[in-house]
Amino acid sequence: MRATLMLTGMAVAGAALVAVALLTVLTDGPRDPASASTDGPGDTAVLTASVAHASGVDDAVRELDLIRPPRPKQASDFTVSLLGGETLKLRGQRGKPVLVNFWATWCAPCREEMPAMERLYLKHRERGFVLLAVSVDTDASLVKPFLERLKLTFPVALDAKMDLANAYGVRALPASFLIDRNGYLTALALGPRAWDHRAAHALVEGMLAQ
Repeated sequence: MRATLMLTGMAVAGAALVAVALLTVLTDGPRDPASASTDGPGDTAVLTASVAHASGVDDAVRELDLIRPPRPKQASDFTVSLLGGETLKLRGQRGKPVLVNFWATWCAPCREEMPAMERLYLKHRERGFVLLAVSVDTDASLVKPFLERLKLTFPVALDAKMDLANAYGVRALPASFLIDRNGYLTALALGPRAWDHRAAHALVEGMLAQ
């Protein structure tokens, strides 16, 4: 077990401090393009739909008890090698909502939320939803059997030296970052979530529609 990490179930009192650490390491970005005004024919209808989708995302964020950044922040770019041999670059996912989940095989809350994450991924991947699970395990031989046992099909990367976890300020597991189609942080979760709950599906659907 990594000495620098803690299980979120054991750190309720420090959750706010961890959240601040997670948010402050992310890059300050320009004003969120989605908040810009529009002009021209049909823009009123587009703006109305955009507001409706944003409202749905906000409702889902509240219901799932996620943390919103205090101001628009662009998620730090990264490139990781997946267990299957492919490479995934965050910037290359522009146009798609992304869920980045940091976890480990020794983390019981992480293990518990994985099946729900798989169901969320399977329902929305055809529409462009991307789910990346980043394991901080130091031994890849522990990760592959776990994935096979639970029949998990979403992309998985190893972060044995915790370079990516540290870049994102991760101090507790599991930690999940939701990134919108423009690369901005939508919300983050400290601790496990019911990722197949209707609110989670509504959140992804809203992000896909924005």
